[in-house]
Amino acid sequence: MSHPSRRGALKLSAGLALLGAGALTGCGRGGATTAAKSSAAPVDDSPATGTLNVWAAQGDADVLDKVVKPFKAANPKLTVEFTLIPNAEYYTKLQSAIAAGKGPDVAQFFPESQAQFLDPSILRAVPDGLVDSRSFFSSLWDAGVVGDVAYTVPWYAYTYALVYRSDLAAKAGVKAPTTWAQMVPFLKALQGAGAGHGLGADIGWDVFNGQDVAMYAWQAGGSLLSGGKWTLDTPGMVDALTYNASFFTSKVADTSGPTFLDAQPYFVSGKTAMMITGPWVVGQLDTAAKKEGWTAAHVATAPLPAGSSGSVSFSAGGTWGVLADGGNPDAAWKFVRYLAKPGTQVAQYKAYSSLPAVVSAWNDPAIKGQPLLDAFLTQLKNTRAFPQVTTWQQVATRLGKETEAVAKGTESAAKAAANVQAYAESLGTGAK
Repeated sequence: MSHPSRRGALKLSAGLALLGAGALTGCGRGGATTAAKSSAAPVDDSPATGTLNVWAAQGDADVLDKVVKPFKAANPKLTVEFTLIPNAEYYTKLQSAIAAGKGPDVAQFFPESQAQFLDPSILRAVPDGLVDSRSFFSSLWDAGVVGDVAYTVPWYAYTYALVYRSDLAAKAGVKAPTTWAQMVPFLKALQGAGAGHGLGADIGWDVFNGQDVAMYAWQAGGSLLSGGKWTLDTPGMVDALTYNASFFTSKVADTSGPTFLDAQPYFVSGKTAMMITGPWVVGQLDTAAKKEGWTAAHVATAPLPAGSSGSVSFSAGGTWGVLADGGNPDAAWKFVRYLAKPGTQVAQYKAYSSLPAVVSAWNDPAIKGQPLLDAFLTQLKNTRAFPQVTTWQQVATRLGKETEAVAKGTESAAKAAANVQAYAESLGTGAK
């Protein structure tokens, strides 16, 4: 895939307006955190030494040198070397380096698209006692666990919720939808209040659309993988594809636009009145509107409307892993441990608006009590990790293409689900 992270794709193309408390991302907590086993030796508290090579995608990692100054001061005999790579090229270059035996000591990953790296030949298991797995939002921790072994440690987090024009909703006299059945009527009401289209839908018809429909399938009681077998042609998936298509067939969304990078200009101009997106967008809208305070006067957020099985979203963000072939694992794990501390994650938020993956960090005054975060926090109390199998990105990409056919009326939802199931079965799960 060209962009391992949707957030990274936007940040690299449009930049992030760091507007203090307004520059937002999100995170959440699902069910009980998966227990993970490790045979790695515990990491002690002695100072790290030597040289540590760290690779990361441009974006949230741009401020790492600033954020880790206290770590470097506490480890004066350690040299930390950062290599920042454009988001669109990151995984390709990392995979090539690993294959050539020239990978870094520590690398950043994305929980929504890291499954291909979760293998002992690529990453070291997280040592026992390095961090408390229960301190993180559980779906983010679970995204790095395969076979009861944890390979990554969460760094920052986000998910999707509704971001809508509160001024138009007030004009129409409507409140944010809480169920699928209320969604299209709400969007039509926003159109009646002056919006060109109610929803600025993603029309990339790619892996990200596949992720969206997977999220809807969860809301409809469906699953993606069960017992090691793909379950993509279920009634829940058919309902998900139908629900997504309803935005287009009802004319509250347009199959011709906006494109992903046009979503914000359309939203602030009133061409559209709602986005289903991540919380980083909120901090960029004043810039898109070219007016400070525009967001506070025009925008509200809400959790995703519930399907028959409730309101479920997916977990995403950033994680860290230590390469199996790295030359300085002791320093690598000490670096990762430092980045997982609540205080460090708050510092990362202050520097780049990367919202913490550690639950307790949300109590910091810099983060707590921000109105536009409430919906994301509520939503992320019910998030799931995408399947930790190496072929999920390919399957999600195919699902995104099938979504287009259903949205445009050239294929039934049942046929699309069957096509995705057949494709996924032909690929398998990549399990060894």
